[in-house]
Amino acid sequence: MDDTLLTISPGTAVTVELVSESGEREPVSFQIVPDKLADLKNGFLGEGTPLAKTLAGCSAGELVPYHMGDICAVLVVSVTPAQSAPDPGVAARREETIRKAVKQSEITNAINLATTFSSKWGDYDPTSLSEELDKE
Repeated sequence: MDDTLLTISPGTAVTVELVSESGEREPVSFQIVPDKLADLKNGFLGEGTPLAKTLAGCSAGELVPYHMGDICAVLVVSVTPAQSAPDPGVAARREETIRKAVKQSEITNAINLATTFSSKWGDYDPTSLSEELDKE
């Protein structure tokens, strides 16, 4: 198979150069994967991200306008078939992290309310809520 004919899509490994407004170039490599398997820290970019959407269908050698921060364009250096698979457990770990963050946020909001609430029957004691937050 001639890799020069490949276009960027899920299942491809991509090397690009992010081109800044000042002309500086930063090389970045990643594989395009379904969003639920995205793990940029380990080189897996979700297909629904702005960068992946911008690059979808592009081939090596294309310079694509892309405005994010000081980046003004992306040069596609290479597109090859992906050689490794993303960790299928990444979606479950992401969900667990989100679940914990939501729970911590809810407890923090309850503590904030408890520390500002006063009624004729007495104040709330947020101590038990603080202890629950420490458990997480």
